[in-house]
Amino acid sequence: MLARTRKVIAVHINYPSRAAQRGRTPEQPSYFLKPSSSLTLGSADAPGTVERPAGCELLGYEGEIALVIGKSARRVGLEDAWSHVEWVTASNDLGVYDLRYADKGSNVRSKGGDGFTPVGPALIPADAVDPTRLRIRTWHNGYLVQDDITEDLLFPFAQLVADLSQLLTLEEGDIILTGTPAGASVAKPGDVVEIEVTGGDFSSGRLATKVTEGTTPFADFGARPKTDDIQREEAYGSREAAGLEAAGPEAASVLTPELKAKLESVATATLSSQLRKRGLNNVSIDGLQATRPDRKVVGLARTLRYVPNREDLFKTHGGGFNAQKRAIDSVNEGEILVMEARGEKGTGTVGDILALRAQVRGAAAIITDGGVRDYSAVADLEMPTYFANPHPAVLGRRHIPWDTDITIACGGATVQPGDIIVADSDGILVIPPAIAEELVDDCIQQEKEETFIFQMVQEGNSVDGLYPMNKEWQARYAEWSASQSPEGASGD
Repeated sequence: MLARTRKVIAVHINYPSRAAQRGRTPEQPSYFLKPSSSLTLGSADAPGTVERPAGCELLGYEGEIALVIGKSARRVGLEDAWSHVEWVTASNDLGVYDLRYADKGSNVRSKGGDGFTPVGPALIPADAVDPTRLRIRTWHNGYLVQDDITEDLLFPFAQLVADLSQLLTLEEGDIILTGTPAGASVAKPGDVVEIEVTGGDFSSGRLATKVTEGTTPFADFGARPKTDDIQREEAYGSREAAGLEAAGPEAASVLTPELKAKLESVATATLSSQLRKRGLNNVSIDGLQATRPDRKVVGLARTLRYVPNREDLFKTHGGGFNAQKRAIDSVNEGEILVMEARGEKGTGTVGDILALRAQVRGAAAIITDGGVRDYSAVADLEMPTYFANPHPAVLGRRHIPWDTDITIACGGATVQPGDIIVADSDGILVIPPAIAEELVDDCIQQEKEETFIFQMVQEGNSVDGLYPMNKEWQARYAEWSASQSPEGASGD
């Protein structure tokens, strides 16, 4: 097989899980070339080896499904593209992040090294498997680290073949590496990485590669390896996985645990009062009901916008890993996904599967001013959902999921990504993060004053002059407040 291979073409991002991990989702596939000299054929008997170049720290591995072209393809259509693929197998798209800076996007040095593209060990007949039902798994030193299927790829395999063939001829033996799922990481000398592709009753077998340490240093007439924490985070997949400290204060969330606790302690009615004092009268999301009206929810907003359905645009934006799925699959722990559905009630803007996915990812809530389908199942989730009404419609009746993390309108309020959302049985408020600390401190003070007023009314006092307090009552409140504080309390 390798003797026939003249070029190896690799796709940058193709799996939704990887797009979510990277924080970016491409609208069209993009590619880079790997030299055929980077290929090695895996053995079913013993691991192959790959050298981590001397001086390099970050040898990244990526389990991928490799397509082997069986007959020449030039300007083929989507319906015919898969027939040009003869074999499917496993591949490891290896590369050193230490040299990415020198490539300017080409990946020639970082991913083109000898042995950086192991494939095999067995070939699966392409005409015997469903390209949307393949499974890719990767083990690092025996631990399963990648496990994904090809059902919801951003760019299906037939599209990759057809797209590439529009400009260049895919020749017999050429290999297309189709992208890696989330979970790719870094291998060190002595580590073993194994990759397997399965489809139906077929398997590629485990493509095993052992990492060795290079001993020949780079010459001084070219780029030498260098890295930083950004590359470490990219290589390992997260700062935590790379063993790095959390990002600095400038990258920290405005919603600190202390601020969140304060916001949870005060009523939305009090927050609304203080917002109005600051001239903010249009910050409530109105007209919605909740699956969990007993819950108090505080979180940062993530946003999703639906636009009115137009059939030609739904064909390009409604299917695959669309904006709706991207929003659900990128919401993080404690965040609230807010959807703009234009108050359109004849829709199902979220159903049970996607709502469950949001809950699994740790979302604090979903808010939509449209309908919810699979209502009973959504209502049974622990995560609250705020919605206009139940409706059985599937996506495509009234909406196209269009964009994420932009300024939207929901329930009559403007919501921006990063706004603080507070919701309880009284309603839903949008709080500009810049004023949140001052706002909640004033709310705490207001509620303390209202506790005093309530107690005075309970004792039989008239509200005249008490609510709001005149100077006399303010003096009495100051005495009462001092008696409630630890410093003013009497002891033994």
